[in-house]
Amino acid sequence: MLADGFHGVPEGKLAVIVTYLEMHAPAAVKEVTLPEGITFRQVTPTLDWYRDVFTRVGAHDWLWYGRLKMSDTELQTILDDPKVSFFTLSKDGHDEALLELDFRQSGECELAYFGLTSALIGTGAGRYLMNGAITQAWAADITRFHVHTCTHDSPQAVDFYRRSGFTAYKREVEIDDDPRLTGVLPKDAAKNIPLI
Repeated sequence: MLADGFHGVPEGKLAVIVTYLEMHAPAAVKEVTLPEGITFRQVTPTLDWYRDVFTRVGAHDWLWYGRLKMSDTELQTILDDPKVSFFTLSKDGHDEALLELDFRQSGECELAYFGLTSALIGTGAGRYLMNGAITQAWAADITRFHVHTCTHDSPQAVDFYRRSGFTAYKREVEIDDDPRLTGVLPKDAAKNIPLI
C-alpha cells in the first residue's frame, strides 16, 4: 500500500494509474449507424495484421506496447486461441479499429483492447464498435464483462466506458520500463509524455 504523498519514479520508467471497470448484466446499446464506407467485421488475424492495427490504433498516441513486447510465439498463441475474438472497422477497405474480446476466464469476458485510428475518431464509429463489443460479449455464457484503462490512454476513455454501462471498481499504480527507451516504440511516440 502506498502512503499519501509523492513517490519517485525511477529514470527510464513510466508510472500510470490504471482504472478497472466492469458490468454484471448487458448494458443497453445506444443505436448508431455506421458512416458510409465503414464496415464491421470479425477477423482471423495474422501477426502482421495484428501488430499493424495495434500500433496504428494505440502505440503512437497512447503508448500501447504490451503486445509489441511479446515474441511471435507468445502473440500467435493468443491470436490462435479460440476463446479470443477479434473484430475491426474497415474504412474504404482499410482496417482502422481493434476490438479484442478475451473469454479465456470461465464466465467472464475481458475487453482486452478497444480503439480506433485517427481516421475514425469523431465519426460515431466508436459507439458502434462498443455496441458490437457488448453484443458479442453477452452473447456468450458470461456473468461479468470487464476492462481496464490507464492515464496514458485517451482522456475520454473512462467516461466513455462508464457511459457504455461499465462501473469503476478499483485503481492501481503500474510502473514499467518506458517502451520508447527500450526500443519497443520509437522515441517520438506519445509526444505529450516526456522522456526522462
